[in-house]
Amino acid sequence: MNITGEMLIGQSAVRGTEGTLRAINPATNAKIGPDFGAGGASEVARACILAQQAFDTYRETTPEQRAQFLEEIANGILALGPALIERATQESGLPTARLEGERGRTVGQLRLFASVVRSGQYLSATLDSALPERTPPRADLRLRKIAIGPVAVFGASNFPLAFSVAGGDTAAALAAGCPVVVKTHNAHPGTSELVGRVIQQAVAACKLPEGVFSLIIGTGNEVGQALVSHPAIKAVGFTGSRQGGLALMRAAAQRREPIPVYAEMSSINPMFLLPHALAARATQIGSAFIDSLTMGVGQFCTNPGLVIGLAGEHLVQFQEAAQKALQAKAAGTMLTPGIHSAYVDGVERMGKIAGVDTLAHGLAASAPCAAQAVLFSTDAATFLATEQLEDEIFGPSSLIVACRNEDEMRAVAEHLAGQLTATLQLDSDDHALARKLLPTLERKAGRILVNGYPTGVEVSHAMVHGGPFPATSDSRSTSVGASAIDRFVRPVCYQDIPTGLLPTALQDDNPLNLARTVNGELLLG
Repeated sequence: MNITGEMLIGQSAVRGTEGTLRAINPATNAKIGPDFGAGGASEVARACILAQQAFDTYRETTPEQRAQFLEEIANGILALGPALIERATQESGLPTARLEGERGRTVGQLRLFASVVRSGQYLSATLDSALPERTPPRADLRLRKIAIGPVAVFGASNFPLAFSVAGGDTAAALAAGCPVVVKTHNAHPGTSELVGRVIQQAVAACKLPEGVFSLIIGTGNEVGQALVSHPAIKAVGFTGSRQGGLALMRAAAQRREPIPVYAEMSSINPMFLLPHALAARATQIGSAFIDSLTMGVGQFCTNPGLVIGLAGEHLVQFQEAAQKALQAKAAGTMLTPGIHSAYVDGVERMGKIAGVDTLAHGLAASAPCAAQAVLFSTDAATFLATEQLEDEIFGPSSLIVACRNEDEMRAVAEHLAGQLTATLQLDSDDHALARKLLPTLERKAGRILVNGYPTGVEVSHAMVHGGPFPATSDSRSTSVGASAIDRFVRPVCYQDIPTGLLPTALQDDNPLNLARTVNGELLLG
Protein backbone atom coordinates (compact mmCIF):
# COMPACT_ATOMS: atom_id res chain seq x y z
CA MET A 1 0.00 0.00 0.00
CA ASN A 2 1.55 3.29 -1.11
CA ILE A 3 1.70 6.43 1.04
CA THR A 4 0.45 9.37 -1.04
CA GLY A 5 0.23 12.24 1.44
CA GLU A 6 -3.53 12.55 1.02
CA MET A 7 -6.36 12.94 3.47
CA LEU A 8 -9.21 10.46 3.46
CA ILE A 9 -12.62 12.11 3.35
CA GLY A 10 -15.17 9.33 3.31
CA GLN A 11 -14.26 7.17 0.30
CA SER A 12 -12.26 9.95 -1.38
CA ALA A 13 -8.53 10.64 -1.19
CA VAL A 14 -7.99 14.40 -1.07
CA ARG A 15 -4.77 16.41 -1.21
CA GLY A 16 -4.98 19.37 1.10
CA THR A 17 -4.00 22.81 -0.13
CA GLU A 18 -3.40 24.57 3.21
CA GLY A 19 0.35 23.99 3.29
CA THR A 20 2.45 20.84 3.50
CA LEU A 21 4.21 18.84 6.18
CA ARG A 22 6.69 15.99 6.33
CA ALA A 23 7.38 13.46 9.03
CA ILE A 24 10.71 13.64 10.87
CA ASN A 25 12.82 10.66 11.90
CA PRO A 26 13.68 11.57 15.52
CA ALA A 27 16.72 9.29 15.50
CA THR A 28 18.37 11.44 12.81
CA ASN A 29 16.24 14.61 12.66
CA ALA A 30 15.96 13.95 8.91
CA LYS A 31 12.68 14.60 7.10
CA ILE A 32 10.83 11.66 5.54
CA GLY A 33 8.83 11.83 2.32
CA PRO A 34 6.35 12.22 0.90
CA ASP A 35 4.91 15.69 1.44
CA PHE A 36 1.48 15.62 3.08
CA GLY A 37 -1.09 18.18 1.98
CA ALA A 38 -2.72 19.86 4.96
CA GLY A 39 -6.42 20.48 5.06
CA GLY A 40 -8.47 23.36 6.38
CA ALA A 41 -11.98 24.25 7.44
CA SER A 42 -13.56 23.11 4.17
CA GLU A 43 -12.16 19.57 4.46
CA VAL A 44 -13.20 19.41 8.11
CA ALA A 45 -16.72 20.50 7.20
CA ARG A 46 -16.97 17.94 4.40
CA ALA A 47 -15.83 15.11 6.68
CA CYS A 48 -18.21 16.16 9.46
CA ILE A 49 -21.20 16.48 7.13
CA LEU A 50 -20.50 13.00 5.72
CA ALA A 51 -20.30 11.66 9.28
CA GLN A 52 -23.60 13.32 10.14
CA GLN A 53 -25.24 11.84 7.04
CA ALA A 54 -23.92 8.38 7.92
CA PHE A 55 -24.92 8.46 11.57
CA ASP A 56 -28.54 7.27 11.61
CA THR A 57 -27.80 4.41 9.23
CA TYR A 58 -24.60 3.33 10.94
CA ARG A 59 -25.93 3.47 14.51
CA GLU A 60 -28.73 1.06 13.61
CA THR A 61 -26.45 -1.57 12.09
CA THR A 62 -26.72 -4.84 13.96
CA PRO A 63 -24.19 -5.81 16.61
CA GLU A 64 -22.92 -8.51 14.27
CA GLN A 65 -22.41 -6.04 11.42
CA ARG A 66 -20.36 -3.69 13.61
CA ALA A 67 -18.39 -6.57 15.10
CA GLN A 68 -17.48 -7.83 11.62
CA PHE A 69 -16.47 -4.29 10.64
CA LEU A 70 -14.09 -4.02 13.61
CA GLU A 71 -12.63 -7.43 12.81
CA GLU A 72 -12.17 -6.41 9.17
CA ILE A 73 -10.10 -3.44 10.34
CA ALA A 74 -8.03 -5.67 12.62
CA ASN A 75 -7.33 -8.12 9.83
CA GLY A 76 -6.43 -5.30 7.46
CA ILE A 77 -3.89 -3.85 9.89
CA LEU A 78 -2.21 -7.24 10.20
CA ALA A 79 -2.21 -7.59 6.41
CA LEU A 80 -0.08 -4.46 6.10
CA GLY A 81 2.76 -6.60 7.43
CA PRO A 82 6.29 -5.23 7.87
CA ALA A 83 5.56 -2.06 5.87
CA LEU A 84 3.48 -0.62 8.72
CA ILE A 85 6.13 -1.36 11.35
CA GLU A 86 8.93 0.02 9.18
CA ARG A 87 7.12 3.30 8.60
CA ALA A 88 6.11 3.64 12.27
CA THR A 89 9.72 3.02 13.32
CA GLN A 90 10.96 5.75 10.99
CA GLU A 91 8.41 8.26 12.25
CA SER A 92 8.63 7.53 15.99
CA GLY A 93 12.11 6.19 16.71
CA LEU A 94 10.46 3.33 18.59
CA PRO A 95 12.07 -0.11 18.22
CA THR A 96 10.52 -2.80 16.05
CA ALA A 97 9.65 -5.09 18.97
CA ARG A 98 7.79 -2.30 20.77
CA LEU A 99 5.79 -1.44 17.66
CA GLU A 100 4.97 -5.06 16.90
CA GLY A 101 3.62 -5.32 20.44
CA GLU A 102 1.64 -2.13 19.96
CA ARG A 103 0.20 -3.47 16.71
CA GLY A 104 -0.93 -6.55 18.62
CA ARG A 105 -2.55 -4.34 21.23
CA THR A 106 -4.31 -2.28 18.55
CA VAL A 107 -5.71 -5.41 16.92
CA GLY A 108 -6.63 -6.79 20.33
CA GLN A 109 -8.60 -3.64 21.18
CA LEU A 110 -10.59 -3.91 17.98
CA ARG A 111 -11.38 -7.55 18.65
CA LEU A 112 -12.28 -6.82 22.28
CA PHE A 113 -14.84 -4.25 21.16
CA ALA A 114 -16.17 -6.69 18.58
CA SER A 115 -16.93 -9.05 21.46
CA VAL A 116 -18.40 -6.21 23.53
CA VAL A 117 -20.76 -5.29 20.70
CA ARG A 118 -21.81 -8.91 20.15
CA SER A 119 -22.64 -9.36 23.84
CA GLY A 120 -24.91 -6.31 23.78
CA GLN A 121 -24.44 -5.61 27.48
CA TYR A 122 -23.34 -2.04 26.79
CA LEU A 123 -26.91 -1.35 25.56
CA SER A 124 -28.26 -1.78 29.13
CA ALA A 125 -31.52 -3.07 27.66
CA THR A 126 -34.17 -2.68 30.36
CA LEU A 127 -37.92 -3.42 30.30
CA ASP A 128 -40.46 -2.33 32.92
CA SER A 129 -43.91 -3.76 32.21
CA ALA A 130 -47.01 -1.60 32.28
CA LEU A 131 -49.01 -1.69 35.53
CA PRO A 132 -52.44 -0.38 34.49
CA GLU A 133 -54.13 -1.51 37.73
CA ARG A 134 -51.70 0.35 39.96
CA THR A 135 -52.59 3.74 41.40
CA PRO A 136 -51.27 5.74 39.73
CA PRO A 137 -50.86 3.45 36.70
CA ARG A 138 -47.39 2.82 35.28
CA ALA A 139 -46.78 3.02 31.54
CA ASP A 140 -44.77 0.43 29.62
CA LEU A 141 -41.16 1.69 29.89
CA ARG A 142 -38.14 0.40 28.00
CA LEU A 143 -34.54 1.67 27.93
CA ARG A 144 -31.58 1.18 25.67
CA LYS A 145 -28.41 3.14 25.04
CA ILE A 146 -27.80 4.62 21.62
CA ALA A 147 -24.74 6.10 19.95
CA ILE A 148 -24.12 9.73 20.89
CA GLY A 149 -23.21 10.93 17.37
CA PRO A 150 -20.10 11.56 15.25
CA VAL A 151 -16.90 11.61 17.30
CA ALA A 152 -13.66 13.54 16.74
CA VAL A 153 -10.51 11.60 17.65
CA PHE A 154 -7.04 13.10 17.98
CA GLY A 155 -4.08 10.79 17.40
CA ALA A 156 -1.52 10.63 20.22
CA SER A 157 2.22 11.17 19.80
CA ASN A 158 3.43 8.34 22.05
CA PHE A 159 1.34 5.49 20.60
CA PRO A 160 1.29 5.79 16.79
CA LEU A 161 -0.94 2.72 16.56
CA ALA A 162 -2.76 1.93 19.83
CA PHE A 163 -3.86 5.52 20.61
CA SER A 164 -4.03 6.80 17.08
CA VAL A 165 -6.11 6.32 13.92
CA ALA A 166 -7.47 2.86 14.78
CA GLY A 167 -6.68 3.10 18.48
CA GLY A 168 -8.86 2.73 21.53
CA ASP A 169 -10.95 5.90 21.08
CA THR A 170 -11.74 5.08 17.45
CA ALA A 171 -12.49 1.43 18.22
CA ALA A 172 -14.82 2.33 21.10
CA ALA A 173 -16.65 4.98 19.09
CA LEU A 174 -17.12 2.75 16.05
CA ALA A 175 -18.30 -0.07 18.32
CA ALA A 176 -20.88 2.24 19.86
CA GLY A 177 -22.25 3.13 16.42
CA CYS A 178 -20.57 6.53 16.07
CA PRO A 179 -18.90 7.68 12.84
CA VAL A 180 -15.37 8.93 13.49
CA VAL A 181 -13.33 11.82 12.10
CA VAL A 182 -9.66 11.42 13.07
CA LYS A 183 -7.17 14.29 13.19
CA THR A 184 -3.74 12.74 12.59
CA HIS A 185 -0.79 13.51 14.81
CA ASN A 186 1.76 15.32 12.70
CA ALA A 187 4.59 13.16 14.06
CA HIS A 188 3.44 10.06 12.16
CA PRO A 189 1.33 11.00 9.11
CA GLY A 190 2.55 8.07 7.00
CA THR A 191 1.63 5.51 9.65
CA SER A 192 -1.73 7.25 9.99
CA GLU A 193 -2.43 7.11 6.26
CA LEU A 194 -1.61 3.40 6.07
CA VAL A 195 -4.01 2.58 8.90
CA GLY A 196 -6.60 5.07 7.67
CA ARG A 197 -6.72 3.40 4.27
CA VAL A 198 -7.35 0.06 5.99
CA ILE A 199 -10.38 1.54 7.77
CA GLN A 200 -11.57 3.22 4.56
CA GLN A 201 -11.38 -0.13 2.75
CA ALA A 202 -13.19 -1.89 5.60
CA VAL A 203 -16.03 0.64 5.37
CA ALA A 204 -16.42 -0.19 1.68
CA ALA A 205 -16.07 -3.95 2.18
CA CYS A 206 -18.78 -3.95 4.85
CA LYS A 207 -21.05 -1.78 2.67
CA LEU A 208 -21.31 0.97 5.27
CA PRO A 209 -22.01 4.66 4.54
CA GLU A 210 -18.80 6.38 3.47
CA GLY A 211 -19.02 8.99 6.23
CA VAL A 212 -18.39 6.36 8.91
CA PHE A 213 -14.69 7.29 8.76
CA SER A 214 -12.53 10.20 7.63
CA LEU A 215 -8.89 11.17 8.24
CA ILE A 216 -7.86 14.83 8.43
CA ILE A 217 -4.34 16.31 8.27
CA GLY A 218 -3.58 19.79 9.61
CA THR A 219 -0.47 21.85 10.24
CA GLY A 220 -1.68 24.03 13.13
CA ASN A 221 -4.29 24.24 15.86
CA GLU A 222 -6.93 25.67 13.54
CA VAL A 223 -7.94 22.34 12.04
CA GLY A 224 -8.38 20.74 15.46
CA GLN A 225 -10.39 23.71 16.72
CA ALA A 226 -12.58 23.61 13.60
CA LEU A 227 -13.20 19.91 14.10
CA VAL A 228 -14.24 20.25 17.73
CA SER A 229 -16.38 23.27 16.94
CA HIS A 230 -18.32 21.68 14.07
CA PRO A 231 -21.97 21.16 15.09
CA ALA A 232 -22.02 17.59 13.72
CA ILE A 233 -19.41 16.44 16.26
CA LYS A 234 -20.96 15.21 19.52
CA ALA A 235 -17.90 14.05 21.52
CA VAL A 236 -14.11 14.21 21.44
CA GLY A 237 -11.40 11.66 22.31
CA PHE A 238 -7.92 13.06 23.01
CA THR A 239 -4.62 11.84 24.45
CA GLY A 240 -1.87 14.39 24.89
CA SER A 241 -0.66 17.37 26.85
CA ARG A 242 -2.65 19.23 29.47
CA GLN A 243 -2.35 22.40 27.39
CA GLY A 244 -3.79 20.67 24.32
CA GLY A 245 -6.58 19.00 26.25
CA LEU A 246 -7.63 22.22 27.96
CA ALA A 247 -7.70 24.04 24.63
CA LEU A 248 -10.09 21.44 23.21
CA MET A 249 -12.23 21.56 26.36
CA ARG A 250 -12.55 25.34 26.02
CA ALA A 251 -13.54 25.05 22.36
CA ALA A 252 -16.13 22.39 23.17
CA ALA A 253 -17.57 24.41 26.05
CA GLN A 254 -17.94 27.55 23.91
CA ARG A 255 -20.08 25.85 21.28
CA ARG A 256 -23.76 26.62 21.02
CA GLU A 257 -24.19 22.99 22.03
CA PRO A 258 -21.36 22.10 24.44
CA ILE A 259 -20.07 18.55 24.04
CA PRO A 260 -17.99 16.20 26.21
CA VAL A 261 -14.23 16.05 25.70
CA TYR A 262 -12.64 12.84 26.98
CA ALA A 263 -9.08 14.07 27.35
CA GLU A 264 -6.27 12.07 28.93
CA MET A 265 -3.68 14.69 29.84
CA SER A 266 -1.06 14.45 32.60
CA SER A 267 -0.19 12.20 35.51
CA ILE A 268 2.88 11.58 37.68
CA ASN A 269 1.62 8.22 39.00
CA PRO A 270 2.85 8.13 42.61
CA MET A 271 4.42 4.99 44.06
CA PHE A 272 4.27 4.61 47.85
CA LEU A 273 6.99 2.54 49.52
CA LEU A 274 5.43 1.22 52.71
CA PRO A 275 7.95 0.59 55.50
CA HIS A 276 7.92 -3.20 55.87
CA ALA A 277 8.12 -3.77 52.12
CA LEU A 278 10.94 -1.25 51.92
CA ALA A 279 12.84 -2.96 54.74
CA ALA A 280 12.49 -6.35 53.07
CA ARG A 281 12.94 -5.46 49.38
CA ALA A 282 14.54 -2.02 49.03
CA THR A 283 17.17 -3.10 46.51
CA GLN A 284 14.79 -5.20 44.43
CA ILE A 285 12.14 -2.46 44.31
CA GLY A 286 14.71 0.20 43.44
CA SER A 287 16.06 -1.72 40.46
CA ALA A 288 12.61 -2.68 39.12
CA PHE A 289 11.39 0.90 39.54
CA ILE A 290 14.15 2.15 37.22
CA ASP A 291 13.20 -0.46 34.63
CA SER A 292 9.66 0.87 34.69
CA LEU A 293 10.79 4.51 34.69
CA THR A 294 13.00 4.16 31.62
CA MET A 295 10.77 1.79 29.63
CA GLY A 296 10.02 3.38 26.27
CA VAL A 297 12.27 6.32 27.25
CA GLY A 298 9.71 7.20 29.91
CA GLN A 299 7.13 8.16 27.28
CA PHE A 300 4.17 6.43 28.88
CA CYS A 301 1.30 8.27 30.52
CA THR A 302 1.62 5.79 33.42
CA ASN A 303 5.33 6.44 33.98
CA PRO A 304 6.19 6.41 37.75
CA GLY A 305 7.24 10.05 38.13
CA LEU A 306 6.92 10.25 41.92
CA VAL A 307 8.10 7.95 44.73
CA ILE A 308 7.12 8.46 48.39
CA GLY A 309 8.82 6.67 51.30
CA LEU A 310 9.79 7.10 54.94
CA ALA A 311 13.21 8.65 55.48
CA GLY A 312 15.82 6.28 56.91
CA GLU A 313 18.30 3.58 56.06
CA HIS A 314 15.88 1.55 53.98
CA LEU A 315 14.95 4.51 51.77
CA VAL A 316 18.69 5.13 51.36
CA GLN A 317 19.08 1.51 50.22
CA PHE A 318 16.28 2.02 47.72
CA GLN A 319 17.90 5.20 46.42
CA GLU A 320 21.30 3.54 46.08
CA ALA A 321 19.82 0.64 44.12
CA ALA A 322 17.88 3.04 41.92
CA GLN A 323 20.98 5.20 41.33
CA LYS A 324 23.07 2.18 40.36
CA ALA A 325 20.41 0.90 37.96
CA LEU A 326 19.83 4.34 36.42
CA GLN A 327 23.51 5.04 35.82
CA ALA A 328 23.65 1.96 33.57
CA LYS A 329 20.64 2.99 31.44
CA ALA A 330 21.44 4.22 27.94
CA ALA A 331 19.87 7.39 26.62
CA GLY A 332 16.97 6.65 24.28
CA THR A 333 15.47 8.44 21.30
CA MET A 334 12.34 10.40 22.12
CA LEU A 335 9.35 10.56 19.83
CA THR A 336 9.79 14.05 18.40
CA PRO A 337 12.23 16.96 18.61
CA GLY A 338 9.52 18.94 20.42
CA ILE A 339 9.01 16.28 23.08
CA HIS A 340 12.77 16.01 23.55
CA SER A 341 13.12 19.77 23.95
CA ALA A 342 10.30 19.88 26.49
CA TYR A 343 11.92 17.06 28.47
CA VAL A 344 15.30 18.80 28.58
CA ASP A 345 13.63 22.04 29.72
CA GLY A 346 11.61 20.24 32.39
CA VAL A 347 14.63 18.46 33.83
CA GLU A 348 16.58 21.71 33.90
CA ARG A 349 13.77 23.50 35.76
CA MET A 350 13.44 20.67 38.27
CA GLY A 351 17.16 20.73 39.04
CA LYS A 352 17.02 24.44 39.88
CA ILE A 353 14.21 24.23 42.45
CA ALA A 354 15.41 24.96 45.98
CA GLY A 355 15.33 21.87 48.15
CA VAL A 356 15.61 19.43 45.24
CA ASP A 357 18.76 17.34 44.82
CA THR A 358 19.87 15.52 41.67
CA LEU A 359 20.65 11.94 42.71
CA ALA A 360 21.74 10.35 39.45
CA HIS A 361 21.86 10.52 35.66
CA GLY A 362 21.70 7.77 33.11
CA LEU A 363 24.31 7.41 30.41
CA ALA A 364 24.97 10.58 28.45
CA ALA A 365 22.99 11.30 25.29
CA SER A 366 24.70 11.70 21.93
CA ALA A 367 21.95 11.24 19.30
CA PRO A 368 19.81 14.27 18.26
CA CYS A 369 16.64 13.46 20.26
CA ALA A 370 18.11 11.12 22.89
CA ALA A 371 17.02 11.65 26.51
CA GLN A 372 19.29 11.07 29.50
CA ALA A 373 17.38 9.64 32.45
CA VAL A 374 17.44 11.67 35.69
CA LEU A 375 16.50 10.94 39.31
CA PHE A 376 15.76 13.72 41.82
CA SER A 377 15.01 13.76 45.55
CA THR A 378 13.44 16.11 48.07
CA ASP A 379 11.66 16.05 51.42
CA ALA A 380 7.94 16.10 52.06
CA ALA A 381 7.92 19.66 53.38
CA THR A 382 9.48 20.96 50.16
CA PHE A 383 7.12 18.90 48.02
CA LEU A 384 4.05 20.11 49.86
CA ALA A 385 5.16 23.75 49.57
CA THR A 386 6.28 23.70 45.90
CA GLU A 387 3.56 23.44 43.30
CA GLN A 388 6.00 22.94 40.39
CA LEU A 389 7.10 19.58 41.84
CA GLU A 390 3.75 18.13 40.79
CA ASP A 391 4.26 19.03 37.12
CA GLU A 392 4.67 16.09 34.79
CA ILE A 393 8.02 15.81 33.03
CA PHE A 394 7.20 13.58 30.06
CA GLY A 395 10.19 11.27 29.85
CA PRO A 396 12.54 9.17 32.02
CA SER A 397 12.61 11.40 35.11
CA SER A 398 11.30 10.82 38.62
CA LEU A 399 11.29 12.49 42.03
CA ILE A 400 11.76 10.68 45.37
CA VAL A 401 10.04 12.31 48.36
CA ALA A 402 11.30 11.44 51.87
CA CYS A 403 8.68 11.66 54.64
CA ARG A 404 9.47 11.92 58.35
CA ASN A 405 6.57 9.71 59.43
CA GLU A 406 3.37 8.05 58.30
CA ASP A 407 1.30 11.19 58.90
CA GLU A 408 3.51 13.10 56.49
CA MET A 409 3.17 10.29 53.94
CA ARG A 410 -0.60 10.54 54.22
CA ALA A 411 -0.38 14.33 53.88
CA VAL A 412 1.52 13.92 50.61
CA ALA A 413 -1.12 11.50 49.35
CA GLU A 414 -3.88 13.93 50.29
CA HIS A 415 -2.04 16.80 48.61
CA LEU A 416 -1.76 15.10 45.21
CA ALA A 417 -3.89 16.07 42.24
CA GLY A 418 -5.73 13.46 40.16
CA GLN A 419 -3.70 10.57 38.77
CA LEU A 420 -4.10 7.72 36.32
CA THR A 421 -2.45 5.31 38.77
CA ALA A 422 -1.22 4.99 42.33
CA THR A 423 1.03 2.13 43.43
CA LEU A 424 1.58 0.59 46.87
CA GLN A 425 4.68 -1.48 47.52
CA LEU A 426 3.67 -3.39 50.64
CA ASP A 427 4.06 -6.53 52.73
CA SER A 428 1.46 -8.10 54.99
CA ASP A 429 2.64 -6.04 57.97
CA ASP A 430 1.92 -2.87 55.97
CA HIS A 431 -1.80 -3.51 55.68
CA ALA A 432 -2.74 -1.15 58.52
CA LEU A 433 -1.02 1.79 56.82
CA ALA A 434 -2.39 0.72 53.43
CA ARG A 435 -5.94 0.84 54.84
CA LYS A 436 -5.33 4.45 55.87
CA LEU A 437 -3.98 5.39 52.44
CA LEU A 438 -6.52 3.56 50.28
CA PRO A 439 -9.52 5.89 50.79
CA THR A 440 -7.37 8.83 49.70
CA LEU A 441 -5.92 6.97 46.74
CA GLU A 442 -9.38 5.90 45.60
CA ARG A 443 -10.29 9.58 45.40
CA LYS A 444 -7.08 10.47 43.61
CA ALA A 445 -6.51 7.70 41.03
CA GLY A 446 -8.29 5.58 38.45
CA ARG A 447 -6.16 2.46 39.03
CA ILE A 448 -4.49 1.29 42.26
CA LEU A 449 -1.71 -1.29 42.05
CA VAL A 450 -0.03 -3.39 44.73
CA ASN A 451 3.54 -4.68 44.32
CA GLY A 452 3.66 -3.90 40.63
CA TYR A 453 4.65 -1.02 38.38
CA PRO A 454 2.18 1.18 36.51
CA THR A 455 3.69 1.02 33.02
CA GLY A 456 1.70 -1.43 30.96
CA VAL A 457 -2.07 -1.05 30.63
CA GLU A 458 -3.92 -4.29 30.00
CA VAL A 459 -6.76 -4.15 27.46
CA SER A 460 -9.52 -6.01 29.29
CA HIS A 461 -13.01 -5.74 30.69
CA ALA A 462 -11.95 -4.53 34.15
CA MET A 463 -9.24 -2.04 33.16
CA VAL A 464 -9.64 1.64 34.06
CA HIS A 465 -7.34 4.12 32.34
CA GLY A 466 -8.65 7.39 33.66
CA GLY A 467 -8.73 9.43 36.82
CA PRO A 468 -9.61 12.79 38.36
CA PHE A 469 -8.38 16.03 36.79
CA PRO A 470 -5.73 16.71 35.53
CA ALA A 471 -5.15 13.05 34.68
CA THR A 472 -8.30 13.24 32.57
CA SER A 473 -11.08 15.70 31.90
CA ASP A 474 -13.78 13.29 33.14
CA SER A 475 -13.03 10.91 36.00
CA ARG A 476 -16.22 8.93 35.33
CA SER A 477 -14.80 7.29 32.22
CA THR A 478 -11.93 5.15 30.95
CA SER A 479 -10.11 5.30 27.62
CA VAL A 480 -8.91 1.67 27.80
CA GLY A 481 -10.94 -1.47 28.37
CA ALA A 482 -14.45 -2.59 27.54
CA SER A 483 -16.07 0.24 29.52
CA ALA A 484 -14.52 2.80 27.15
CA ILE A 485 -17.56 2.33 24.92
CA ASP A 486 -19.75 3.98 27.57
CA ARG A 487 -18.29 7.40 26.69
CA PHE A 488 -20.01 7.32 23.31
CA VAL A 489 -23.54 6.18 24.16
CA ARG A 490 -26.48 7.75 26.00
CA PRO A 491 -29.72 6.30 27.41
CA VAL A 492 -33.11 6.68 25.73
CA CYS A 493 -36.41 5.62 27.35
CA TYR A 494 -39.33 4.41 25.20
CA GLN A 495 -42.77 4.86 26.79
CA ASP A 496 -45.80 2.97 25.44
CA ILE A 497 -44.15 2.51 22.04
CA PRO A 498 -46.10 0.11 19.80
CA THR A 499 -44.39 -3.23 19.24
CA GLY A 500 -43.83 -2.58 15.56
CA LEU A 501 -41.88 0.60 16.34
CA LEU A 502 -39.68 -0.72 19.13
CA PRO A 503 -35.93 -1.05 18.59
CA THR A 504 -34.88 -4.65 18.08
CA ALA A 505 -33.03 -4.72 21.42
CA LEU A 506 -36.26 -3.96 23.30
CA GLN A 507 -38.75 -6.22 21.53
CA ASP A 508 -40.57 -8.75 23.71
CA ASP A 509 -39.23 -11.84 21.94
CA ASN A 510 -35.61 -10.60 22.32
CA PRO A 511 -34.51 -11.42 18.75
CA LEU A 512 -30.90 -10.39 19.51
CA ASN A 513 -30.80 -12.79 22.48
CA LEU A 514 -29.44 -10.08 24.76
CA ALA A 515 -28.98 -10.13 28.49
CA ARG A 516 -31.71 -7.74 29.69
CA THR A 517 -33.19 -6.45 32.93
CA VAL A 518 -36.93 -7.18 32.95
CA ASN A 519 -38.95 -5.78 35.85
CA GLY A 520 -35.80 -5.55 37.92
CA GLU A 521 -34.61 -9.11 37.21
CA LEU A 522 -31.52 -9.79 35.09
CA LEU A 523 -32.34 -12.30 32.36
CA LEU A 524 -29.41 -13.71 30.42
CA GLY A 525 -31.09 -14.03 27.04
